[in-house]
Amino acid sequence: MNKTITYKLKEKTLLFMSFLLVAVLVISSCSTDETQTVATFTELVWQDEFDTDGSPDPANWGYEIGTGINGWGNNELQYYTDRTENATVQNGILIITAKEEQFGGASYTSARLLTRDKIEQAYGRFEARIKVPAGSGVWPAFWMLGADCDEVGWPQCGEIDIMEYRRQEPTSVSGSIHGPGYSGETNPQGQITKSYDLENDRFDASFHVFGIEWGPDYINYYVDDVLYNQITPADLKITPDDGSGELAEWVFNKPFYIILNLAIGGAFPGPPNAEEVFPQRMLVDYVRVYKQSNN
Repeated sequence: MNKTITYKLKEKTLLFMSFLLVAVLVISSCSTDETQTVATFTELVWQDEFDTDGSPDPANWGYEIGTGINGWGNNELQYYTDRTENATVQNGILIITAKEEQFGGASYTSARLLTRDKIEQAYGRFEARIKVPAGSGVWPAFWMLGADCDEVGWPQCGEIDIMEYRRQEPTSVSGSIHGPGYSGETNPQGQITKSYDLENDRFDASFHVFGIEWGPDYINYYVDDVLYNQITPADLKITPDDGSGELAEWVFNKPFYIILNLAIGGAFPGPPNAEEVFPQRMLVDYVRVYKQSNN
């Protein structure tokens, strides 16, 4: 938003500010032939502010344990544990720590926390304030899976990647969806994705808020309240490249659960450099979930 608009906003009433903000969001990051749906989800329904030191609150978080046989499908190098050495809360911050150590047949340990069977919701705003680590070969992520994943499998359950980062692109994060026909396994084009680039800054230098606003027919992606992408069912033309293919199935009209993890290696970042220094840490200030207010 430019300075002129900012000054005008300051001079108007709160009602006009809200109206103008919505108008700006609708047109931001769009091509001239696109429109974007912008909803305002303001009713907070779940949160973890990480106010209690020690292990993450078991009422909010469970763990994935192990290697997922083949590095969770991505040839990752870590063994996920539920130890406080890998996931702990200190001074209002969740700290997910990746360590270089031999454990369970792997050369690294880390943690993968999830809200499965604790908070699962269809639609709303899902956001977290996160500082990503700076190391090579680390793969921090804030993402979601369909709550029916154990029954229908991946990618049929659907996956919403709210934030993924790698040091090769220190000014950029990406937001993606995976589903049947656009998962990378069944379609050479892979997931539906777009990146967001900071100007004159690196994501590993400070905290940023990553979020989505998700409705029945769209998923809007935000970094620090900047709307940078919208994905809709119309984007799921998977083959051929000229866009004449049939639409794939939209599998995002059901509850999903949240995942926070710090992976090591894998297809996205590659392995750590030989001179990389561990431990590496992903810091999470809060996670919040909203729904649309009925007022």
